[in-house]
Amino acid sequence: MTLTHHLRAALTAAMKARDPVAMRALRSALGALDNAQAVELSHAPTSQPGVIAGGVAGLGTGDVARKQLSFEEQLAVLHAEIAERRALADRYDGLGQLEEASRLRAEAAVLESASQSARRSSSDSPP
Repeated sequence: MTLTHHLRAALTAAMKARDPVAMRALRSALGALDNAQAVELSHAPTSQPGVIAGGVAGLGTGDVARKQLSFEEQLAVLHAEIAERRALADRYDGLGQLEEASRLRAEAAVLESASQSARRSSSDSPP
C-alpha cells in the first residue's frame, strides 16, 4: 500500500469519526503529495497554432504523466508538512494565539501517526 493509499484510508476513517482536525490535516497532506507529483511546465506539449486556446491537436496528446514518487520521497513531503505545522504552531505561541497553535500541533500529531503507521505497514509487506 502506498503512502497516498494509506492517507486516503485514514481520511475515510476520520470522516466516519467526524474528526475535523484529522480531516483537515489529511486532506492537506494529500494535496501536498499531489502537488509534488506535478510535472514541470517545460515537459508539457507545445501548443499549436489554429487550435482553440493554444491547445494541442489530437486526442490525448496534451496529457503528461505525473511524476512517480518513491515511498521515501512521499515520506519526505509528509515530514515537511509536519515540520511546517510545528513551526507555525511555535510562531502562534509567540503571538499568544494558543488555540490556533494547539490545532496545528494536533494536525502534526495526526500526520506523524499516519507516517509511523505507513512505515510499519510498508516494512511488513514483502518486497
